[in-house]
Amino acid sequence: MPSGNVIRGARIGSRPERPTERSAPAPRRAVAYWCRNDHQVEILIAAEAEAPPVWDCPRCGQPAGPDAQNPPGRARTEPYKSHLAYVKERRTPEQGEAILAEALAALRQRRGGG
Repeated sequence: MPSGNVIRGARIGSRPERPTERSAPAPRRAVAYWCRNDHQVEILIAAEAEAPPVWDCPRCGQPAGPDAQNPPGRARTEPYKSHLAYVKERRTPEQGEAILAEALAALRQRRGGG
């Protein structure tokens, strides 16, 4: 049996807040962007905010710009690099040989070799 202080059929957060009753929404403006694939993206931003120069197209993922006749180029994707590729960028072959020799010497010493 439910207690007498339960409000039936209503929960906090069960429906969206009505902004017209509580406050006025901030002034906004629509900004349109176009990508190379002729997709148009329209976003709403604050009226006093500066529009970003590029926006990612939600349909194809390419960068979109405000000029429909001259959209930005394709985003350059960075190829996958392994850990070894990054190490080779930071070290010269001579440094790599020295580190390898040092690691092998430490391994031999731990195993009891000379």
